[in-house]
This record gives sequence, structure tokens and C-alpha cells, in this order.
Amino acid sequence: MKREIVITGDGSSTIHLPEWDEHYHSKHGAIQEAYHVFIKHGLHHFCDSKTFKNHYNISILEIGFGTGLNAFITFLEAEKLQLHIDYFGVEGYPVLMEEISQLNYSKELKSQIYQTTFNKIHEFSWDKMHELTPNFQLTKQHKMFHEINDSDTHDIIYFDAFGARVQPELWTEAIFKIMYKALKINGVLVTYAAKGSVRRAMQSVGFMVEKLPGPPGKREMLRGTKQS
Repeated sequence: MKREIVITGDGSSTIHLPEWDEHYHSKHGAIQEAYHVFIKHGLHHFCDSKTFKNHYNISILEIGFGTGLNAFITFLEAEKLQLHIDYFGVEGYPVLMEEISQLNYSKELKSQIYQTTFNKIHEFSWDKMHELTPNFQLTKQHKMFHEINDSDTHDIIYFDAFGARVQPELWTEAIFKIMYKALKINGVLVTYAAKGSVRRAMQSVGFMVEKLPGPPGKREMLRGTKQS
């Protein structure tokens, strides 16, 4: 499927799939969306919770590793907040290095000193744990989402799959059951999606679901918490 690099509303780049008219990140702002959905309402929310006080490492599972933007921003936050992160990114169709080289994230994030780090995120081999820094471990897993078999493993899930309009099979009870199983008690799943069918699928497998204000261009988003 053809992929092209485009600039989003906040000046940051993303990948567009013309055949589906689908973007890897919000066309209103890739970086804005990542910070709002996954950092503010995912990572920061977890760090503010009572659960975090008993943690040394935070385990994050990203569903849809894609361009590596969410992983890179999480790395920058970990550096700033001195967090210990074990990051797992699942991707069925890895982005090519020639596409990665056209993305402007380190420039737009004013983090050019970490351009080499961003490159390493993509140069690391798949299905093996790598140490990005002593405080940030990265494991990229080349597999489909339904193949995930983790149990009580992760504190946070970034659910960043393509939208239900083009891939409805990724937003079903079956998939969210896998996500629920993968989380530890009091773990959270955050996603940019807010459709009623998605919320109901999450609730049906046991998530306590909150509607939250969405990023630019979206009225709402969802966060689910595993309570038992």
C-alpha cells in the first residue's frame, strides 16, 4: 500500500495512506495528539496515581508502533522525569527507514540532540530487548495484535491502531480482552478513539471507561482502567 509523508496541523510530519485516506497520527497535529492522549492522559496520569508509588519500572505496551513518535516522546519524558521505562512496541507492518528519515520529530520537538536516539529506535532489531539508555529498555515486537499473549505485565497501554473506519477488527471485544489480560491491576489503556462501539467493547471485557477531552480536532478520547 502506498505511503506518503505529509505535514500535520502543528507542523510535525506523519504518514498518509491515500488508499484508505488514513493517517498514522492526527492530521490536526501529530505531536499534539501524542502528548495529549498518551503522555498527559496515560503516562502522567499513571505517575500521579497511588499505584505508581509502589513501582520502580513502568512497563508500557504500544499497540501500533508505527513511526516511533510515541516511543520517542515517552523517552524524552522519561529523561525529564527520571523514569525507568520498559517499552514494548507491537507492529505488524514496520515503517521503512527511508520513510523514517523524512520525519521531522526531533526538530519539531526541539530535541535535535536526540536525533541519534530516534534513529536507534528504528535501527534496533525486532523481537529483542535493547537498552536505549540505562533507564529505558525498548523491545519492538513484529507481530499482529491478536498474537499478543501477555498476562498482568504492563502498567500502561497506548492503543494507537488505525481507526475503526478502516480496520474495525482491531476495535473488538476480542482485541480488548487481550489488552485487559495484558495489563496489571490498576493499569490503564488510553486511546484517541471515542466511538460508542469502542467504549462498549472496552466495558464488556471489564474496563472502567472514562470519556476525556480529546486532542485538537477530536471532541473526546477514552481511558480504561483495569480494576480486577
